[in-house]
Amino acid sequence: MKNYILLTAGIFSVTMSLFSQKVPTGNPGDFRLKTCLHSVSYMGVWRDQSVLTVDEFLVKAKELGFDGVMLAAKRPHVSLLDYDESDRKRLKERIKELGLELVCLAGYNDFTAGVDKPGVPNVEIQAIYIGELAKLARDLGTEMVRIYTGFERNDVPYDKQYAMVVEGLRMAGRIAARYGVTLAVQNHHDIGIHHTAMKWLLDEVNLPNVKAAFDCWSPTLQGLTPAEIREAVKVMKPYIVHTTTADYTELPRYKYDPDHTNYIRYDSQMRAVPMGEGFLDYRTFINALKEIGYQGYIAYEMCEVLEGGGSVENLDRSAKAFLEYVKQFR
Repeated sequence: MKNYILLTAGIFSVTMSLFSQKVPTGNPGDFRLKTCLHSVSYMGVWRDQSVLTVDEFLVKAKELGFDGVMLAAKRPHVSLLDYDESDRKRLKERIKELGLELVCLAGYNDFTAGVDKPGVPNVEIQAIYIGELAKLARDLGTEMVRIYTGFERNDVPYDKQYAMVVEGLRMAGRIAARYGVTLAVQNHHDIGIHHTAMKWLLDEVNLPNVKAAFDCWSPTLQGLTPAEIREAVKVMKPYIVHTTTADYTELPRYKYDPDHTNYIRYDSQMRAVPMGEGFLDYRTFINALKEIGYQGYIAYEMCEVLEGGGSVENLDRSAKAFLEYVKQFR
C-alpha cells in the first residue's frame, strides 16, 4: 500500500510538471514574443474569404515569417474525418520539414448543446470528441488543443448549464491527459466568459492540464477599461497558455422608426481590420502578458469579413501587418 501511494504521488508530480511548462512565470524577463498564424484565416469561413489547402497554408505561414501555426481541426482543414494514421504522419513530417512549430489544434465544441434533451449524453459525446482531438494533437506533434465552454440557452437554469461545462471539462481533461495534451479553454462562449467567472470555473475544474486561451477581444466587448484589462490578465495568470489576436472596427447599426421619425440604435456590426487599426487595446494587453512573464505564442487570425476583401493578397497584407505590429513588444 505504501509503495502504491508513493507511485501515485510520483505520477501526480510528473503530471503536474508536464502540464505546467507554459504557465506564466511572473518574471517579465521571461517573456518571449513568438508568433503563430491560425489557419482559419485562409479557410473560407467568412464571406469572400480565400481558401488554401492545409499544405498551401503551411507554406504561406512559413513565407510570411510566422514561428508557428494553429490548425483548425475541422473541414476543410484538419478534420478527424479525413486524417488517418498515415495522413497524420505525413502532416507532422511536413510541418517539421518547413521548420514550423505546430502550436495547437483548434477544437470546436459546445458543452451545453442539447441541454434541453437530457436523454442524450451530450457532455460525454463532446468530451469524447475532444479526447479524439487530443489524440490527433499528439500524433501531429503538439501538446495543446484549444477548446470552448458552452453557449447559454434560454429557459434553462444557468447553473445547470455551468455544471455541464464543469463536468465536460473534467471528462475531456482526463482523456486528454492520456495523450500528454493540455486543453486551452478560450474566453469565447457564454459560460465563464468574464475573467473572474473563468478563473472560478478553471479553479473548480481543478485539473493540471485544463488551462486558458485568454484573448483581449471579449474583455474589450464587455466594456473593460485598459486598467481592468491589465487586471484581468493578472487574475488569469495561473492559467494563460495561449492567446489569439484580431483587431476590429465598429460599424454602428440603426433601424428607422416611422412612428417617431427617428432611428433606433441596434448592436453594432464588427468588421476585421489590420492590427493597430481597430479599437482593441493590444498595447495594454500584450504589455500585461509581458508583465506576468507569459510563455506561450501570440496567434493571429482573420475570422471576420476583412477590410479590403478576402483575396489571398489582402489576407497576406493583414498577416504581415500583424508581424510588424508586434515587433514593438520584443
